[in-house]
Amino acid sequence: MNSHGANVFEIAKKEGIKIEDIRDFSSNINPLGPSKKALESLKNNLNLLSTYPDVDYVDLREAISTYASCKRENIVLGLGSTEILSDTIYYFSPKTAMILSPCYSEYERELRKISSHIFEYNLEEKNDFKINLDQLINTINEKNIEFLIFANPNNPTGTILKNSEVERVLRETETKVLVDETYIEFTDMGTYSSSSLTKSYDNLVVVRGTSKFFALPGIRLGYGLTSNEGLLKFFKDKEVLWQINSVAEICGKVMFSDEAYLEKVFDFIRSRRENFYKELSGIENLRAYESFGNFILIKILKGINSTILREKLLTEGLVVRDCKSFKNLDKSYFRICILEDPANEKLLKKLKEIYKGD
Repeated sequence: MNSHGANVFEIAKKEGIKIEDIRDFSSNINPLGPSKKALESLKNNLNLLSTYPDVDYVDLREAISTYASCKRENIVLGLGSTEILSDTIYYFSPKTAMILSPCYSEYERELRKISSHIFEYNLEEKNDFKINLDQLINTINEKNIEFLIFANPNNPTGTILKNSEVERVLRETETKVLVDETYIEFTDMGTYSSSSLTKSYDNLVVVRGTSKFFALPGIRLGYGLTSNEGLLKFFKDKEVLWQINSVAEICGKVMFSDEAYLEKVFDFIRSRRENFYKELSGIENLRAYESFGNFILIKILKGINSTILREKLLTEGLVVRDCKSFKNLDKSYFRICILEDPANEKLLKKLKEIYKGD
């Protein structure tokens, strides 16, 4: 398994299970699937696959501009959010950078490419993996950190900063800040999204994708928001003709404005997350941590470790994320995402059987 979730094709072959019978709790993808309006638009515009996309992506940029409340000229497009993240790190090439620990592994990998000196801000279990904002700001200033990158909500802990707290970092330090908002749509965006701050702070970059909430990892569409003129010029100069394919363009022009879909997914995940957290908290030998994403981090207090658990659940067609590969975590942690009700109930039943008290 790589750091981006399970390979269900490999699992199906190894376990002798049909792919459609596997329930993947490791990938963090919205189980309701893509916007039906977007898929219908794609179906009705298949003829456009025989033509080149709009080289300037005017309609796509306009859709993102309206959705993210950001100027069209302050939007950059990429083949998924990781490409934008990688290019942003390359542009700034900070001598010193800070990441949270544990976090998404690509941050460290990209920073090491440009030989950045990486400082880790450890999210401590005793504090429920929450960020101590005063401590974070003081550390950034004391260590002369040039670049801070973090996911909001953070993966795998599910912890989050309000946009007012992010603004404190921008105001009270001189660091460049990249906020990865891969999971932001699963939260109250008015309280937590930093997109509106890009208008006032040119040391801020907000990056988003369409793989998790919009359930379209296959179209490889990501976008960044910033008012940093140097970075915007850098992206403009490196643009490749037709870098976003027609499928991504067609879907993107529709799904960002599908209000009914946005509300449906948000409500579904929020209600199931609350129920999942409540049920998990009632299992004596497990500890669940409050999350603002569509996933929950769980610690095993007693019983088989996460590696053995994963193998055991695979035989049932259930895939969980063993968190031993995350820095600051080990085999006593695993992560699950929210899926459809029958799958959630099946997993809960198995966890209760495995980790019931003595």
